[in-house]
Amino acid sequence: MGRGKLRIYLGAAPGVGKTYAMLSEGHRRVERGTDLVVGFVEHHGRRRTQVMMHGLEEVPRREVEYRESAFSEMDVDAVLARRPAVALVDELAHTNVPGCRNEKRWQDVEELLRAGIDVVSTVNIQHLESLGDVVESITGVRQRETVPDEVVRRADQIELVDMSPQALRRRMAHGNIYAPDKVDAALSNYFRPGNLTALRELALLWTADRVDEYLQQYRDEHSIRSTWQARERIVVGLTGGPEGRTLIRRAARMAAKGSGSEILAVYIARSDGLTSASPKELAVQRTLVEDLGGTFHHVIGEDIPRALLEFARGVNATQIVLGSSRRKTWQYMFGPGVGATVARESGPDLDVHIVTHDEVAKGRGLPVARGARLGRSRLIAGWVVGVAGPALLTLLLTTTGATLASEAGPGFANEVLLFLFLNVLAALLGGMVPALASAAVGSLLLNYYFTPPTHTLTIADPENIVAIAIFVAVAVCVASVVDLAARRTHQAARLRAESEILSFLAGSVLRGETSLEALLERVRETFAMDSVVLLERESDVAPWTCAGSAGGHGGTPPPERPEDAEVDMPVGDHMALALSGRVLPAEDRRVLAAFAAQAAVVLDRQRLAQEAGQARELAEGNRIRTALLAAVSHDLRTPLAAIKAAVSSLRSDDVAWSAEDEAELLEGIESGADRLDHLVGNLLDISRLQTGTVTPLIREIDLDEVVPMALVGVPEADVALDIPEELPMVAVDPGLLERAVANIVENAVKYSPPDRPVLVSASALGDRVELRVADAGPGVPDSEKDRIFEPFQRYGDAPRGAGVGLGLAVARGFAEAMAGRLTAEDTPGGGMTMVLTLRVARDRPPATPGLPVEVGSTSGTTTGKGRPAR
Repeated sequence: MGRGKLRIYLGAAPGVGKTYAMLSEGHRRVERGTDLVVGFVEHHGRRRTQVMMHGLEEVPRREVEYRESAFSEMDVDAVLARRPAVALVDELAHTNVPGCRNEKRWQDVEELLRAGIDVVSTVNIQHLESLGDVVESITGVRQRETVPDEVVRRADQIELVDMSPQALRRRMAHGNIYAPDKVDAALSNYFRPGNLTALRELALLWTADRVDEYLQQYRDEHSIRSTWQARERIVVGLTGGPEGRTLIRRAARMAAKGSGSEILAVYIARSDGLTSASPKELAVQRTLVEDLGGTFHHVIGEDIPRALLEFARGVNATQIVLGSSRRKTWQYMFGPGVGATVARESGPDLDVHIVTHDEVAKGRGLPVARGARLGRSRLIAGWVVGVAGPALLTLLLTTTGATLASEAGPGFANEVLLFLFLNVLAALLGGMVPALASAAVGSLLLNYYFTPPTHTLTIADPENIVAIAIFVAVAVCVASVVDLAARRTHQAARLRAESEILSFLAGSVLRGETSLEALLERVRETFAMDSVVLLERESDVAPWTCAGSAGGHGGTPPPERPEDAEVDMPVGDHMALALSGRVLPAEDRRVLAAFAAQAAVVLDRQRLAQEAGQARELAEGNRIRTALLAAVSHDLRTPLAAIKAAVSSLRSDDVAWSAEDEAELLEGIESGADRLDHLVGNLLDISRLQTGTVTPLIREIDLDEVVPMALVGVPEADVALDIPEELPMVAVDPGLLERAVANIVENAVKYSPPDRPVLVSASALGDRVELRVADAGPGVPDSEKDRIFEPFQRYGDAPRGAGVGLGLAVARGFAEAMAGRLTAEDTPGGGMTMVLTLRVARDRPPATPGLPVEVGSTSGTTTGKGRPAR
């Protein structure tokens, strides 16, 4: 039996009509005679949804007992036993009550699909797992119920149920979504226009990407190469020159005119040798593209226009942006250029934009520094001029009667000069070999057609022999000089390109800007390789291990040993840089050696940085241990000594203590024990903070419920409390907040004069609440305000019995664990004020069956549907 098909109605927020659309689809299928049942539909008390369920067969739900409460869930076994053709299952991201066969409802749906049952379901965009952080940043609510993106992406059909924010809020205000007593809270919190607009955009973009996947899959299955302009994709062709920034910005402006447009910048390099583009400029352009929301691509191709068009058609691009040519006017004799070729061969489905810039007609810059110094077109032109040119010249001279005996002919000397001109031109175009071929062909033609006796290879006049010999010698010399000049020019260009690469590389490494992976990626791009890997081993007999890698084009894995690679560059005795893809020419290995040495330096720097971090942690641990020993030797020992003295006095048989004396001694024992308990508690708290084991249990609570509890151990006369009742609730861990406030107040009381009570006040500022603890003590200079929050730090002449200096460190740690902040300010008139900033809780009504989890309370243990939270 085949797998069932899944259809999903995707919405941006509750109330857009997903369930209504699903039920409408159910009625349409029943009218067509389809065997359909309702597996589970949650109507949330909405009248119109309840009416739509009439006439549809509903499988009885399963009742589950959990924590002395009854909950209803979909009965998967009953649906499987019924075996309908189609099942309607609402809320794909729902979490089942403990005791069900599956934890999540999407797992129930998977069972139905495997059994061959088609399923129609619903889900909101905020329930997709990958969008959890984004939705939380928009709405301030973390979704507890999520579904993996892949489950939704595998759906055979996804239909977006869309509604404008204004229409959804009107539907909410009319009572069509929630009960009237919940409308105001929902409209002022989760259902704000900005939230709904952002969620709607998320849903539209996610659905557009899914549609794009369907389109690409269809094009691949049907081998469609032409562009379908369903979405604007702009490809920017880069040469590595400075004009690339202008092209990228122009493409960004074009993309901004159409919503959903994409920018794809592509640099095409040949597959042999170093690139002529500046690596520094390419890095700048890559960063610029990514900052503008585009992507950068590095493509290998011999024919640049063809490679560019293949890339554009492969990504279904609609527009190509190229820059006007930087070539000089005379350079057009070698071809029309990339821009003209791409425009001519793009066809009607691709628009080509040629953008002017400041570098137009200023020359191409450096020649390509490769083993083949001259391009294919120049070599072909050299051979044509060197071989076909003398033949055409001979034909021209013979047909016009220009022979040695003709009075109207140019004469043998001029004929030799004409052949010599062709020879020099062949040397300039094609180099040494075409020039030598031209000399050989020209000498033979001069001998056969223009030296008596003609039409034979015999030379009667010795002067002609000398003339032809001089012609050959001059031709060889000219070819040698031209070839040598070309070699020197290309060598200079190559060395300049290499020096630019190495200087940029060295500078970035010295500044610490390059990671090992980025450096290896630079190597791969520079040498146009498939993959690059840095291998190392501990000894000559130990196996090789990978220290870092880059690439892997076409699924090619990086080599595991240097001998498995096309190119390997040793770095010391136990390290090697291995490259796969092609064999490099010898002249490229010099630059590769520099890259390999820099890779070793980067690897050593990374390891040294890790070791330095570990050393800092050890030093900090040693400092804390030293401070702890000092604290134990004094601050912990002092109350122990007092307790010991009081106990010894009470046990003494030679002294008769009065009831008042015994009470005083017992009070001293209790005070010392309380002090020890407080110090040990702070030590345990700072240990938990440093090991990262503090896990706050955030819930909504009023400050006036927590702050008085934190002041229990403080004399009433030492504190003045001012907590307004109208303050909003805060999202905190009550236990951690109580400990933090207690430590802050205790610290303030120690430093404040006896006749000046500490003021504890609170106020609301926007989306936060500030709790301020102000004392009238000596205060702390601005330069020391951060240091007082470090463990075992006590500023200045701390009063006797001030503790081990952990109170403020623990308070700040607990505040940050609750996403709050603790800072120190000066108190007007003298003293210091500790400001504890806390997050305001979302004003949401308590969870009820009529309100989904995203707008329900987060302080309880149930979800918005009255079911236990997972």
